[in-house]
Amino acid sequence: MKTNPKTESQRLSALRSLNILDTLPEQEYDQITKLVASICDTPVALISLLDENRQWFKSKVGMNHCELGKKYSFCNFAIQSDDEIMEVFDAREDERFNGNPLVEGEEQMVFYAGVPLRDKDGYGLGTLCVIDHQPRTLSHKQREGLLFLANQVIKLFELHKINKGLKKTQKQLKEKNAQLRNFAGVVSHDMKMPLANMIVTIDILKAKYKDKLDDAGFDYLNNLKKSSFQLSDYISNILTHYESDSITSNEDSLEKFDVHSLVEDIVEMLDIGDDCDISFPEESIDIYTNRVALEQILLNLIGNSLKYNDKPKIEIDIDFKKEPGFYRFFVKDNGIGIPKDKQKEIFNLFSTAAENDRKGNKGNGIGLSTVKKMIHNLGGKIMVNSIEGKGTTFEFTIERTKKL
Repeated sequence: MKTNPKTESQRLSALRSLNILDTLPEQEYDQITKLVASICDTPVALISLLDENRQWFKSKVGMNHCELGKKYSFCNFAIQSDDEIMEVFDAREDERFNGNPLVEGEEQMVFYAGVPLRDKDGYGLGTLCVIDHQPRTLSHKQREGLLFLANQVIKLFELHKINKGLKKTQKQLKEKNAQLRNFAGVVSHDMKMPLANMIVTIDILKAKYKDKLDDAGFDYLNNLKKSSFQLSDYISNILTHYESDSITSNEDSLEKFDVHSLVEDIVEMLDIGDDCDISFPEESIDIYTNRVALEQILLNLIGNSLKYNDKPKIEIDIDFKKEPGFYRFFVKDNGIGIPKDKQKEIFNLFSTAAENDRKGNKGNGIGLSTVKKMIHNLGGKIMVNSIEGKGTTFEFTIERTKKL
């Protein structure tokens, strides 16, 4: 039997691209071989792949061997045939198999029916076949079942290849993300010190040359200092965003604590003035979760409620519910609200809804993206409900652990 070397080389390349040769048995394939053996009423059913020298069985019923020599393979004829099913009624009377040891002995292969498993380019990679030890034929329904199940095997091959590709891409993305996270960390830390020096130097200049600076000079220095603080805040947010995965995956941060005490600590950190009223959850409930991550989430959301508010009196209502499987939190404010057309975008990195905050500073669009990422890592979801000019409610969940 002669083959075109160029075509065979391409076929083998297509076969290797599947990355399936010599893989472990899988239930999806084994179910097909069992089913096709039952439909065709044969003692043997195989899903075969053919490489340079052998016929290897991805799944088998009624066969002890894991592979056979390619030169004795019936399937080798099948993949080179133009027929949709190659059927051999009695191999003992077929000249193609004269002297083939598989046709001799107690477990001789007498009847064979195989469907070539072709990829999208038409290369025969292997077969789905059934074998009997005595002459016979397949009925119309049996042939139809064999063809249908062969099509399912091809789809499994395609899915296997896609999944392998996705896993490779996922690995590459993880590596790139790790590199980006490390780069962000190094750059952020390296920029922090020069910025701190700039801020200190500005204060020194203002103090040392106060008698020589006019109002415009002081304005320049104040603007420079303000920009330095904004850049420092921007760098801190970037660093937090790229560190969020390690924060949420840190099991040492899992602890039992009181929700009230957490909110009190956050309010104290924010140094809230008299122009703000904050309502705490009605019940003081103990929860068990990642305290550091939850603190970051609430700190960001409460901070936004403070910054993006145009009312003389800022009102923030924080509520909490313990539900089966989840902790549910609410952060409601009477702020400027978020336009309807921007409510889906606010969780995207570098996306902002408002031009400026309460103090006239422009947001960097990192905080809410980090919040969503942390909540997702903690097994929860975040939703927003907002009316322009009236206020915003952020509602989010965190998956409960079994401990509490």
